[in-house]
Amino acid sequence: MNEASSSLPHSAVVAPDRRSQWARDGALHDHGRLLMSCQDGPGIVASVTAFLHARGANIVHADQNSTDPEGGKFFQRIVFHLPNLVERLPGLRREFGEEVAGRFGMAFQMSAAEVPKRVALFVSKFDHCLLDLLWRWRRGELPVDIVQVVSNHPDLEKDVAGFDVPYAHIPVTRATKAEAEQRQLELLENRVDLVVLARYMQVLSGDFLRRVEVPAINIHHSFLPAFAGAGPYEQAKKRGVKLVGATAHYVTEDLDEGPIIEQDVARISHRQSVREIARRGADIERVVLARAVEAHCDDRVLLDDNTTIVF
Repeated sequence: MNEASSSLPHSAVVAPDRRSQWARDGALHDHGRLLMSCQDGPGIVASVTAFLHARGANIVHADQNSTDPEGGKFFQRIVFHLPNLVERLPGLRREFGEEVAGRFGMAFQMSAAEVPKRVALFVSKFDHCLLDLLWRWRRGELPVDIVQVVSNHPDLEKDVAGFDVPYAHIPVTRATKAEAEQRQLELLENRVDLVVLARYMQVLSGDFLRRVEVPAINIHHSFLPAFAGAGPYEQAKKRGVKLVGATAHYVTEDLDEGPIIEQDVARISHRQSVREIARRGADIERVVLARAVEAHCDDRVLLDDNTTIVF
């Protein structure tokens, strides 16, 4: 979120034939979401609610959190109903920035709940996270519009074709990484609001993360912090661990150290083989990644430095 600005990258118009069932069911019509964070102090909630009330909005849900009532940071998520919201949204954002956000030094974003976030999925050869997200999207279980799949291998193109989503095979080697990332950026430019690494076995460069101008979410096959390097399940088996897990986090230049959105674990025992442990791990990866994508695209995640507030 930008200070005193919404600067939402996604369009307010989505082609009807590309909307998921989630977006077509009408339940979120004319509902808006307002996320905000600033230095805590008196008058914030009163000012925000007065602004919405003055424009005829009805608040239907609100969450808030303060790290410390004296000198801490304040975080809030509000869902409101306002007729003709999509048409009024640009003016509403501008007015909120001028009348409320600027006064409190507030970072905020305001969006229409009925407009799904446009998502690109990056994948290598493991298909479980990719196909799970595509399946949930097709069933209307995720508030997204999956517009592109990008892979450094051709292996999953036939699987993706069944979902009627474009598949771009862009090989990546150490020598061609910069060129490959340039092709990826050109492919995604002005088309996406989120990049999801659904077991994409390449490290995104800092240059890519800066230029793509949208958040990226990764799924890590461990409950971070955990076994580093190759063969995490083999390492886990040798150490006799009793839990395996997965962590979904935002991607930063610091590998696997971005703000954590979602985590989960499953119990294992000494009787299970490495293959069985890996299968349990894959199950958790799918669920954790889906939860993280849903939370982000429902506008339920606020950043507090390198941690998250997830409402």
